[in-house]
Amino acid sequence: MKKYLIFLMVVFSLISCEEDISFNNPSFQGMKDNMFWRAVDSKAFLAADGSLIIEGYTGGEILTLRTTSTKAQKYPLGTSSSKTAVYVLTNGNVEISFATGIGIGNGEIVINEYDNVDNTISGTFKFKAENVDGNPSGGDILNFQQGVFYKVPVSLQVP
Repeated sequence: MKKYLIFLMVVFSLISCEEDISFNNPSFQGMKDNMFWRAVDSKAFLAADGSLIIEGYTGGEILTLRTTSTKAQKYPLGTSSSKTAVYVLTNGNVEISFATGIGIGNGEIVINEYDNVDNTISGTFKFKAENVDGNPSGGDILNFQQGVFYKVPVSLQVP
């Protein structure tokens, strides 16, 4: 009887094992004000001047990261208008915008890899952006930390 019990336990343990692998590819996510945030859709555009725009979308939210190129390097935020992070929240008729720019906010976008064969971009980001609309319901500062964009598809932007 003991042998049958052991045999049944082995059979059930083998049957209950399954390989349920899911890939998060592409991915665009981070910690927005200490809460996990993930885009449901993401894409990137390569402009004619060589600049890169990466966008992540959720219901009513758009996060846009802009760099001057696809070169693997660190792009500081808060120092220029060509390297920026912009977050826009739309709730009904109310729109709240947070942005970095010249003397506004700070942070960085780091491009780790631009795959020009598969046309994807991967890297990290973090930033503190300021409420540029002055809408008091949005707070003064938006903080994104531990941001990652992974294998986001890149297409040529039509000017």
